[in-house]
Amino acid sequence: MSNQALRFKVKQLYRTLLHLGRDYPKGAEYFRSRLHQAFMKNKDITDEKEIEMLIAKGQYIVKELEALYMLRKYRTLKKRYYDGNQ
Repeated sequence: MSNQALRFKVKQLYRTLLHLGRDYPKGAEYFRSRLHQAFMKNKDITDEKEIEMLIAKGQYIVKELEALYMLRKYRTLKKRYYDGNQ
């Protein structure tokens, strides 16, 4: 894969995570700073396979965050519409 394609994937992953961070329980600023630190920690990596592995890990984190947000929404709706006996 070319360097430009990997760069695009990394930027897209960063944007996706940044967007998901808006709803983070500890706040968007906390999430943004941690996200920035994580990406800066790996900025000097040049091996394409390692970059692809890190992108895959980031995509896994995206899926986990989406699942957690859906669970939170489900629990909120359940509290709102059902009593505590169920």
